[in-house]
Amino acid sequence: MAKIAFIGGTGPEGLGLAMRFAKSGNAVFIGSRSEERAEEAVQKLHAAVPAGDIYGGFNHEGAEKADFIFITVPASGHAEILTELAEVIDDKIVVDAVVPMSFEDKEGPVPSPPEAGSSAEEARTLLPKAKVVSAFHHLDAKALQNVDKPMQGDVIVCSDHKTAKKKVMQLVEEIEYVRAMDGGGLQNSRITEAMTVLLIHINKIYKSHSGVRITGI
Repeated sequence: MAKIAFIGGTGPEGLGLAMRFAKSGNAVFIGSRSEERAEEAVQKLHAAVPAGDIYGGFNHEGAEKADFIFITVPASGHAEILTELAEVIDDKIVVDAVVPMSFEDKEGPVPSPPEAGSSAEEARTLLPKAKVVSAFHHLDAKALQNVDKPMQGDVIVCSDHKTAKKKVMQLVEEIEYVRAMDGGGLQNSRITEAMTVLLIHINKIYKSHSGVRITGI
């Protein structure tokens, strides 16, 4: 059993992942800047996974207790929250699932990467001691929250820390029918993050909840 904290875990993606990992027997902590929002999220998780080992509170409390720290904040708050938590995160495994995008185009979202090249690379810059892993960009939040139905898709995992990458890949496959795929170094997170924006457009066109599946492996 792992201890997993979701920083900014009150949003759809954080909630969905937390539900899945609580269902697979892990201890889950929902972090927020608001105790009230964290408690509301905990209640939603308990409703979905009544037997789950689920807690909530301030972001820094989750970061202190966790083995894995998932970053699921909006891209606009990514740098600020990581700067706040850098000291408490220290050298832990950080799983960055943030997608930097903007909605300035009338046709829909467009990639809007930070100066570092990707959210995950920005995390590496702001958390120099942490083992940063990029993952979980392509699992649909709504499908994740439907915990009684198996997920479909692959999770591409990128990192420069081989041991941390291996541990996160093992965690990925605790979600039923989901495969972990080694996506190479952290720089490749630029590609996986941008792919999420493409999937949003595909979902809009086909009125679907698409994901990613790597064939031939």
